[in-house]
Amino acid sequence: MESDKLYRVQREDLPKLEQLLYACFKHDPLYETLIPDPEVRERLMPELFHCDMDEFYETCEIFSDSADLNGILVVSDEAEPYNIFQFYFAEARATLQTDTYLIKEDHTLKTFHNFLKGVDYLNSSWTDQLHQNQRLHIIYLAVDPNMQHHGIAARLMQEAIDYADTHRMMISLETHNEKNVEFYQNLGFKVYGIMKQNFPLKQYCMIREIQ
Repeated sequence: MESDKLYRVQREDLPKLEQLLYACFKHDPLYETLIPDPEVRERLMPELFHCDMDEFYETCEIFSDSADLNGILVVSDEAEPYNIFQFYFAEARATLQTDTYLIKEDHTLKTFHNFLKGVDYLNSSWTDQLHQNQRLHIIYLAVDPNMQHHGIAARLMQEAIDYADTHRMMISLETHNEKNVEFYQNLGFKVYGIMKQNFPLKQYCMIREIQ
């Protein structure tokens, strides 16, 4: 994906975005389910987002509304060619680092076990059912809690939608927060399916068809 309207995130921006993601998702149903202990969650989530940002900076596109970094959009463009060795190396390194954090922050291994049980919530494997490579997948959409309700999320998403429409691409994403479903439906998304596996947690799998 390309954009001349959004700010392309630089590596030096990543620490601020890790803090933004923590502020946005510390009470997200997914993380409250996988990391039920609040103290473990507080220690662990910044480390997990650090790991994610390192991986996605190499394998995806990361945009913000501006250099002020009030919001973040992480997109995987499934239509773009990629270096398979770089991709799998980054993924393997991130997995190893994540497992290390999970074990370090919770020696009981309960959190580690939850992440193993919840892997289908984390890996977007449901998109294999779409059989569509002309597709953008939205990995993260988040806006600083202090800057919400200013249209930033809609602006970030609209740029992805415009790109997808221009290039005749589907868009896929998932959310674990039911209140987000209407927001995406207003942007032309529909619920493709609802996953509930190993936990009493619903994952709303959503797509926007090729226009």
